[in-house]
Amino acid sequence: MVYIEICYTETGFDLVFIMDDNLFLAVRRHHLAVVHLVCLVVALIAHHTHRSRGEEMLHRRQVREEMLHELATGGKCRQIIRMSENAFMILCQKLESDGGFRSTQRMTIEEHVARFLHIIGNDFRNRFVSWFYYRSGTATSMHFHRVLNAIISLEDQYLIQPTGDTVQKQIQEKRRFYPFFKDCIGAIDGTHIRVKVPSKDAPRYRGRKGYPTINVLAACTFDLKFTYVLSGWEGTTSDSRVLKDALTREDKLNTSDGKFYLVDGGLPLKSTLIAPYRGFRYHLKEYLKRAPQNPRELFNLRHASLRNSIEREFGVLKRRFPIIRSTTEPFYSCETQSQIFLACCILHNYLLEVDRDRELEDEVAQEVLNATQDVEDLAPNAMDDRGEQIRESIANEMRSQYLSHPNNEINMSN
Repeated sequence: MVYIEICYTETGFDLVFIMDDNLFLAVRRHHLAVVHLVCLVVALIAHHTHRSRGEEMLHRRQVREEMLHELATGGKCRQIIRMSENAFMILCQKLESDGGFRSTQRMTIEEHVARFLHIIGNDFRNRFVSWFYYRSGTATSMHFHRVLNAIISLEDQYLIQPTGDTVQKQIQEKRRFYPFFKDCIGAIDGTHIRVKVPSKDAPRYRGRKGYPTINVLAACTFDLKFTYVLSGWEGTTSDSRVLKDALTREDKLNTSDGKFYLVDGGLPLKSTLIAPYRGFRYHLKEYLKRAPQNPRELFNLRHASLRNSIEREFGVLKRRFPIIRSTTEPFYSCETQSQIFLACCILHNYLLEVDRDRELEDEVAQEVLNATQDVEDLAPNAMDDRGEQIRESIANEMRSQYLSHPNNEINMSN
């Protein structure tokens, strides 16, 4: 029973409700019953949600396992990640044994590497790959960088500078190159890769391409292997400035006494860097209708025929890994894009050993031969006397041999 009393206080009259003990206990039991019911409902919802989430996680894992199984056995590996099934599995093993890469509690090494290759081999954004593999964007980004660092750790295994102790096969077996280029250890060139930089830094990176790039210098042997890569210079930096840094930095490009690299006309002529003659035909396409007319044109033609290995190598690299070929603004930072280029070079050399794509190389070689060359406004290049002597000597020896045994200079098999 409830009693009502009217009490007079300083602020006026107040109504006071007074319950007897039985009624108070009954109300309290009712409140506890309501609280208990609410707790049961919350527990049921939580249980159902946990069960649904668990079922969803199981479903996602099954989908990922099916995709990776299809990747390894379905014949689509080269199409999706740009290498064969066997090359993919060997790479995973190498990253684990030599790169110190480890699987995580929820992700195998194979999934880590497949997602990385899926991104660089198709220029996919993180959000698409995250959706495709049923992973969060944060996890995709974090694991991408883990694989990137593991691949770069293999640099010393796959980017090996030549000593010049032996004459390269591509020179020794061709009469138009041997013995003239017997002391040549490779070719050097640069390429531009689009990057994303803050607006305030864009002018320093925006070169002749019209958008921000980095200027990458690379050296290669004539079997299309990269031997040195310097990536990160702003797009407005000249090739000669990048080369100067490469020759003087701590991890420098090695140049041996008595050996030389082939370089283009925009770089200096030295005893270790042999450039073509300025003012004479150079590019292969220019000789298709008219044979070389003098020693300097003959030298330029053979110089171009041998040096285009670096152009073909860049072509194969960018065809295989479109993330460094794209002209759209990349997803990753400038520093990461620079690291991606280095990782692609390492993967390129790895694939030359275990999964060489001759068909792709032939396609790129034909593209290089037929390409329209950009006309560049070249500054006068520096030269030293020793470099000029070496070039003149080679040109005159070539001319003597050519007059005695003329051949089809454009035929790449000669």
